[in-house]
Amino acid sequence: MRVFTDERCLLHPAPPGFPERPERLLAVLQALERDPSVAVTRLAADVAADERTLAAIARVHAPGHAERLRRAAARRDALFDSADNPIGEASHAAALGAVRATLAALDDAISTRSSTFAAVRPPGHHAERGRAMGFCFFNNLAIAAAEARARHGMERVAIYDFDVHHGNGTQHLFEADPDVLYVSTHQFPFYPGTGAASERGSEAGEGATLNLPLPAGSDDAVYRALHRDRVFPALRAFQPELLLVSAGFDAWRNDPLGGMRVSGAGFADWGRELRELAQELCGGLLFSVLEGGYDLAALPGLVRGYLSGQYVEFT
Repeated sequence: MRVFTDERCLLHPAPPGFPERPERLLAVLQALERDPSVAVTRLAADVAADERTLAAIARVHAPGHAERLRRAAARRDALFDSADNPIGEASHAAALGAVRATLAALDDAISTRSSTFAAVRPPGHHAERGRAMGFCFFNNLAIAAAEARARHGMERVAIYDFDVHHGNGTQHLFEADPDVLYVSTHQFPFYPGTGAASERGSEAGEGATLNLPLPAGSDDAVYRALHRDRVFPALRAFQPELLLVSAGFDAWRNDPLGGMRVSGAGFADWGRELRELAQELCGGLLFSVLEGGYDLAALPGLVRGYLSGQYVEFT
Protein backbone atom coordinates (compact mmCIF):
# COMPACT_ATOMS: atom_id res chain seq x y z
CA MET A 1 0.00 0.00 0.00
CA ARG A 2 1.32 3.44 -0.97
CA VAL A 3 0.45 6.44 1.18
CA PHE A 4 1.09 10.08 0.34
CA THR A 5 1.24 13.14 2.54
CA ASP A 6 2.76 16.62 2.44
CA GLU A 7 4.98 17.82 5.28
CA ARG A 8 3.06 21.10 5.38
CA CYS A 9 -0.15 19.34 6.47
CA LEU A 10 1.27 19.21 10.00
CA LEU A 11 1.72 23.00 10.10
CA HIS A 12 -1.97 23.95 10.18
CA PRO A 13 -2.45 24.94 13.85
CA ALA A 14 -5.31 24.24 16.22
CA PRO A 15 -6.46 26.06 19.36
CA PRO A 16 -6.13 24.13 22.64
CA GLY A 17 -8.68 21.32 22.79
CA PHE A 18 -9.71 21.66 19.14
CA PRO A 19 -10.51 18.20 17.69
CA GLU A 20 -8.91 18.66 14.24
CA ARG A 21 -5.28 19.07 15.25
CA PRO A 22 -1.83 18.15 13.92
CA GLU A 23 -1.47 15.24 16.32
CA ARG A 24 -4.18 13.35 14.42
CA LEU A 25 -2.11 13.13 11.27
CA LEU A 26 1.20 12.74 13.06
CA ALA A 27 -0.08 9.68 14.94
CA VAL A 28 -1.38 8.12 11.71
CA LEU A 29 1.88 8.71 9.85
CA GLN A 30 4.01 7.34 12.66
CA ALA A 31 1.90 4.17 12.79
CA LEU A 32 1.98 3.67 9.02
CA GLU A 33 5.73 4.25 8.81
CA ARG A 34 6.27 1.42 11.28
CA ASP A 35 4.31 -0.96 9.03
CA PRO A 36 6.60 -2.72 6.52
CA SER A 37 3.69 -3.28 4.14
CA VAL A 38 3.15 0.48 3.76
CA ALA A 39 5.31 2.90 1.78
CA VAL A 40 4.80 6.48 2.96
CA THR A 41 5.88 9.34 0.71
CA ARG A 42 6.27 12.70 2.45
CA LEU A 43 6.27 15.52 -0.09
CA ALA A 44 8.01 18.82 0.48
CA ALA A 45 6.97 22.19 -0.92
CA ASP A 46 7.63 22.61 -4.62
CA VAL A 47 6.76 25.75 -6.60
CA ALA A 48 5.95 23.98 -9.86
CA ALA A 49 3.83 21.36 -8.09
CA ASP A 50 1.98 24.08 -6.21
CA GLU A 51 1.14 25.83 -9.49
CA ARG A 52 -0.50 22.65 -10.73
CA THR A 53 -2.26 22.33 -7.38
CA LEU A 54 -3.68 25.85 -7.59
CA ALA A 55 -4.90 25.17 -11.13
CA ALA A 56 -6.65 22.01 -9.88
CA ILE A 57 -8.23 23.92 -7.01
CA ALA A 58 -9.54 26.50 -9.49
CA ARG A 59 -11.40 23.76 -11.40
CA VAL A 60 -13.60 23.16 -8.36
CA HIS A 61 -13.59 26.25 -6.17
CA ALA A 62 -14.82 29.76 -6.87
CA PRO A 63 -12.39 32.28 -8.39
CA GLY A 64 -10.38 33.88 -5.63
CA HIS A 65 -11.20 31.27 -2.97
CA ALA A 66 -7.61 30.09 -2.59
CA GLU A 67 -6.30 33.64 -2.66
CA ARG A 68 -8.74 34.69 0.08
CA LEU A 69 -7.33 31.93 2.29
CA ARG A 70 -3.74 32.94 1.50
CA ARG A 71 -4.43 36.55 2.45
CA ALA A 72 -6.31 35.62 5.61
CA ALA A 73 -3.43 33.40 6.73
CA ALA A 74 -0.87 36.09 5.91
CA ARG A 75 -2.87 38.56 8.01
CA ARG A 76 -2.92 35.98 10.80
CA ASP A 77 -6.70 36.10 11.01
CA ALA A 78 -8.15 33.92 13.74
CA LEU A 79 -10.90 32.35 11.60
CA PHE A 80 -11.68 31.77 7.94
CA ASP A 81 -15.32 31.81 6.77
CA SER A 82 -16.75 30.05 9.84
CA ALA A 83 -16.21 29.63 13.57
CA ASP A 84 -15.12 26.00 13.07
CA ASN A 85 -12.28 26.98 10.76
CA PRO A 86 -9.53 28.51 12.91
CA ILE A 87 -6.39 29.38 10.98
CA GLY A 88 -2.80 30.43 11.47
CA GLU A 89 -0.04 31.77 9.30
CA ALA A 90 0.72 28.32 7.84
CA SER A 91 -2.88 27.28 7.16
CA HIS A 92 -2.87 28.19 3.46
CA ALA A 93 0.34 26.23 2.89
CA ALA A 94 -1.06 23.26 4.80
CA ALA A 95 -4.31 23.25 2.84
CA LEU A 96 -2.34 23.55 -0.39
CA GLY A 97 -0.15 20.64 0.74
CA ALA A 98 -3.22 18.50 1.46
CA VAL A 99 -4.44 18.97 -2.11
CA ARG A 100 -1.00 18.37 -3.55
CA ALA A 101 -0.57 15.06 -1.69
CA THR A 102 -4.10 14.07 -2.71
CA LEU A 103 -3.25 14.63 -6.38
CA ALA A 104 0.04 12.73 -6.02
CA ALA A 105 -1.82 9.76 -4.56
CA LEU A 106 -4.38 9.96 -7.35
CA ASP A 107 -1.65 10.00 -10.01
CA ASP A 108 -0.02 6.98 -8.39
CA ALA A 109 -3.27 5.01 -8.23
CA ILE A 110 -3.98 5.65 -11.90
CA SER A 111 -0.45 4.94 -13.11
CA THR A 112 -0.11 1.71 -11.12
CA ARG A 113 -3.77 0.59 -11.41
CA SER A 114 -3.83 0.00 -7.67
CA SER A 115 -5.04 1.35 -4.33
CA THR A 116 -3.50 4.43 -2.70
CA PHE A 117 -4.27 6.61 0.32
CA ALA A 118 -3.80 10.32 0.98
CA ALA A 119 -3.06 10.90 4.66
CA VAL A 120 -3.72 14.62 4.81
CA ARG A 121 -5.19 17.46 6.81
CA PRO A 122 -7.06 19.78 6.76
CA PRO A 123 -9.88 17.47 5.61
CA GLY A 124 -12.04 18.49 2.69
CA HIS A 125 -15.55 17.15 2.18
CA HIS A 126 -17.41 20.04 3.85
CA ALA A 127 -15.70 22.71 1.73
CA GLU A 128 -18.19 24.32 -0.64
CA ARG A 129 -17.35 25.99 -3.93
CA GLY A 130 -16.75 29.37 -2.32
CA ARG A 131 -16.87 28.71 1.40
CA ALA A 132 -14.75 26.91 3.97
CA MET A 133 -16.56 25.12 6.80
CA GLY A 134 -16.42 22.09 9.08
CA PHE A 135 -12.60 22.13 9.49
CA CYS A 136 -12.31 22.05 5.64
CA PHE A 137 -10.77 24.69 3.36
CA PHE A 138 -10.32 22.99 -0.04
CA ASN A 139 -12.35 19.94 -1.05
CA ASN A 140 -9.47 17.51 -1.52
CA LEU A 141 -11.48 14.60 -2.90
CA ALA A 142 -13.67 16.70 -5.18
CA ILE A 143 -10.55 18.28 -6.63
CA ALA A 144 -9.14 14.79 -7.25
CA ALA A 145 -12.36 13.72 -8.97
CA ALA A 146 -12.26 16.75 -11.26
CA GLU A 147 -8.55 16.17 -11.93
CA ALA A 148 -9.17 12.52 -12.83
CA ARG A 149 -11.60 13.66 -15.50
CA ALA A 150 -9.71 16.70 -16.79
CA ARG A 151 -6.15 15.34 -16.85
CA HIS A 152 -6.59 11.57 -16.90
CA GLY A 153 -9.60 11.30 -19.20
CA MET A 154 -11.84 9.43 -16.75
CA GLU A 155 -15.46 9.73 -17.88
CA ARG A 156 -17.30 8.10 -14.98
CA VAL A 157 -16.13 8.56 -11.40
CA ALA A 158 -17.81 7.26 -8.25
CA ILE A 159 -17.35 8.68 -4.75
CA TYR A 160 -18.26 6.84 -1.56
CA ASP A 161 -18.19 8.96 1.61
CA PHE A 162 -18.46 7.04 4.89
CA ASP A 163 -17.52 9.88 7.24
CA VAL A 164 -20.03 10.20 10.08
CA HIS A 165 -20.86 13.70 8.80
CA HIS A 166 -22.48 14.26 5.42
CA GLY A 167 -20.12 15.64 2.76
CA ASN A 168 -22.22 18.64 1.80
CA GLY A 169 -19.44 20.25 -0.23
CA THR A 170 -18.75 17.19 -2.37
CA GLN A 171 -22.43 16.60 -3.01
CA HIS A 172 -23.11 20.19 -4.03
CA LEU A 173 -20.08 20.38 -6.32
CA PHE A 174 -21.27 17.41 -8.39
CA GLU A 175 -25.02 17.23 -7.84
CA ALA A 176 -25.85 18.34 -11.39
CA ASP A 177 -23.27 16.04 -13.03
CA PRO A 178 -24.59 12.65 -14.20
CA ASP A 179 -21.06 11.27 -14.64
CA VAL A 180 -20.06 11.60 -10.98
CA LEU A 181 -21.91 9.33 -8.57
CA TYR A 182 -21.90 10.51 -4.95
CA VAL A 183 -22.91 7.96 -2.30
CA SER A 184 -22.90 8.88 1.39
CA THR A 185 -23.64 7.00 4.60
CA HIS A 186 -23.82 9.36 7.56
CA GLN A 187 -25.47 10.08 10.89
CA PHE A 188 -28.69 12.07 10.46
CA PRO A 189 -29.89 14.49 11.63
CA PHE A 190 -26.43 15.78 12.41
CA TYR A 191 -23.90 18.38 11.29
CA PRO A 192 -23.99 19.95 8.70
CA GLY A 193 -27.75 19.36 8.35
CA THR A 194 -27.67 18.13 4.75
CA GLY A 195 -27.86 14.59 3.40
CA ALA A 196 -31.53 13.69 3.57
CA ALA A 197 -32.57 10.72 1.45
CA SER A 198 -34.65 13.08 -0.69
CA GLU A 199 -31.47 14.84 -1.91
CA ARG A 200 -30.85 12.89 -5.12
CA GLY A 201 -29.06 15.40 -7.33
CA SER A 202 -30.36 18.08 -9.66
CA GLU A 203 -30.91 18.76 -13.35
CA ALA A 204 -28.94 16.26 -15.46
CA GLY A 205 -27.48 14.80 -12.27
CA GLU A 206 -30.83 13.75 -10.82
CA GLY A 207 -30.35 10.23 -9.45
CA ALA A 208 -26.53 10.44 -9.34
CA THR A 209 -26.61 11.33 -5.63
CA LEU A 210 -27.48 8.61 -3.14
CA ASN A 211 -27.80 9.68 0.48
CA LEU A 212 -28.27 6.93 3.06
CA PRO A 213 -28.89 8.72 6.37
CA LEU A 214 -28.60 6.62 9.52
CA PRO A 215 -29.69 7.12 13.12
CA ALA A 216 -27.18 7.55 15.90
CA GLY A 217 -26.09 4.22 17.35
CA SER A 218 -25.84 2.41 14.00
CA ASP A 219 -23.31 -0.43 14.26
CA ASP A 220 -21.37 -2.85 12.07
CA ALA A 221 -24.48 -4.92 11.28
CA VAL A 222 -26.40 -1.86 10.08
CA TYR A 223 -23.58 -0.74 7.81
CA ARG A 224 -22.97 -4.30 6.57
CA ALA A 225 -26.58 -4.60 5.43
CA LEU A 226 -26.52 -1.14 3.86
CA HIS A 227 -23.34 -1.92 1.94
CA ARG A 228 -24.82 -5.19 0.69
CA ASP A 229 -28.25 -3.84 -0.23
CA ARG A 230 -27.67 -0.24 -1.31
CA VAL A 231 -24.09 1.05 -1.51
CA PHE A 232 -22.37 -1.70 -3.49
CA PRO A 233 -25.33 -2.30 -5.86
CA ALA A 234 -25.38 1.44 -6.66
CA LEU A 235 -21.64 1.44 -7.38
CA ARG A 236 -21.97 -1.67 -9.54
CA ALA A 237 -24.87 -0.19 -11.49
CA PHE A 238 -22.90 3.01 -12.16
CA GLN A 239 -19.85 1.11 -13.50
CA PRO A 240 -17.19 3.73 -12.67
CA GLU A 241 -13.72 3.89 -14.14
CA LEU A 242 -12.39 5.08 -10.78
CA LEU A 243 -13.62 4.67 -7.21
CA LEU A 244 -12.82 7.46 -4.77
CA VAL A 245 -13.45 7.22 -1.02
CA SER A 246 -13.84 9.96 1.57
CA ALA A 247 -12.51 7.90 4.47
CA GLY A 248 -13.66 9.46 7.72
CA PHE A 249 -13.17 7.36 10.85
CA ASP A 250 -15.56 9.27 13.12
CA ALA A 251 -18.27 6.59 12.91
CA TRP A 252 -15.94 4.73 15.32
CA ARG A 253 -17.81 3.72 18.45
CA ASN A 254 -15.76 5.94 20.77
CA ASP A 255 -15.28 8.98 18.55
CA PRO A 256 -15.86 12.19 20.56
CA LEU A 257 -17.70 13.92 17.70
CA GLY A 258 -19.82 11.04 16.40
CA GLY A 259 -22.62 8.90 17.73
CA MET A 260 -22.19 5.66 15.82
CA ARG A 261 -21.04 2.21 17.00
CA VAL A 262 -18.70 0.99 14.25
CA SER A 263 -15.85 -1.27 15.42
CA GLY A 264 -12.26 -1.41 14.24
CA ALA A 265 -13.05 -4.71 12.52
CA GLY A 266 -15.88 -2.95 10.71
CA PHE A 267 -13.55 -0.39 9.12
CA ALA A 268 -11.12 -3.17 8.18
CA ASP A 269 -13.95 -5.04 6.46
CA TRP A 270 -14.94 -1.92 4.54
CA GLY A 271 -11.40 -1.44 3.26
CA ARG A 272 -11.10 -5.04 2.11
CA GLU A 273 -14.53 -5.03 0.48
CA LEU A 274 -13.92 -1.74 -1.32
CA ARG A 275 -10.62 -3.00 -2.73
CA GLU A 276 -12.38 -6.14 -3.97
CA LEU A 277 -15.14 -4.02 -5.50
CA ALA A 278 -12.61 -1.74 -7.20
CA GLN A 279 -10.92 -4.81 -8.64
CA GLU A 280 -14.26 -5.98 -10.00
CA LEU A 281 -15.41 -2.63 -11.41
CA CYS A 282 -12.35 -0.62 -12.43
CA GLY A 283 -9.27 -2.81 -12.52
CA GLY A 284 -8.29 -2.10 -8.92
CA LEU A 285 -8.38 1.69 -9.16
CA LEU A 286 -9.26 2.77 -5.63
CA PHE A 287 -8.19 6.05 -4.10
CA SER A 288 -9.01 7.07 -0.51
CA VAL A 289 -8.38 10.31 1.33
CA LEU A 290 -8.48 10.89 5.09
CA GLU A 291 -11.40 12.97 6.29
CA GLY A 292 -12.57 12.85 9.94
CA GLY A 293 -11.72 10.70 12.94
CA TYR A 294 -11.01 12.38 16.27
CA ASP A 295 -10.22 9.64 18.80
CA LEU A 296 -6.49 10.23 18.80
CA ALA A 297 -5.68 6.93 20.52
CA ALA A 298 -7.73 4.84 18.10
CA LEU A 299 -7.30 6.64 14.77
CA PRO A 300 -3.91 5.12 13.77
CA GLY A 301 -5.23 1.59 14.25
CA LEU A 302 -8.47 2.33 12.41
CA VAL A 303 -6.57 3.68 9.41
CA ARG A 304 -4.16 0.74 9.42
CA GLY A 305 -7.08 -1.67 9.62
CA TYR A 306 -8.86 0.00 6.71
CA LEU A 307 -5.73 -0.12 4.56
CA SER A 308 -4.75 -3.69 5.43
CA GLY A 309 -8.17 -5.31 5.80
CA GLN A 310 -7.22 -6.61 9.23
CA TYR A 311 -7.77 -4.67 12.43
CA VAL A 312 -5.25 -4.98 15.23
CA GLU A 313 -5.67 -2.94 18.40
CA PHE A 314 -3.14 -0.13 18.14
CA THR A 315 -0.57 0.18 20.88
